[in-house]
Amino acid sequence: MSILRKITNLFTKKQEINKEIADLQKSCGHRKKSVKQVRERVDSSSPSIRYVCNECLMVLGYPNQQDKDNFFKE
Repeated sequence: MSILRKITNLFTKKQEINKEIADLQKSCGHRKKSVKQVRERVDSSSPSIRYVCNECLMVLGYPNQQDKDNFFKE
């Protein structure tokens, strides 16, 4: 199998996996969230502080200042 063919197959699988993750996250109720450090973008190494669902790991939003302060105390 050529390199191009392998890469194309891997990108196809990646798209399928990303869609499945998005579908699962969409169906999640996001009942419990925590403040966590996440990468700002996939291609970035800069961490950001965000609310993240404990079940599906979806980034939900920005924490308030008190939650940020508590996160840094831990």
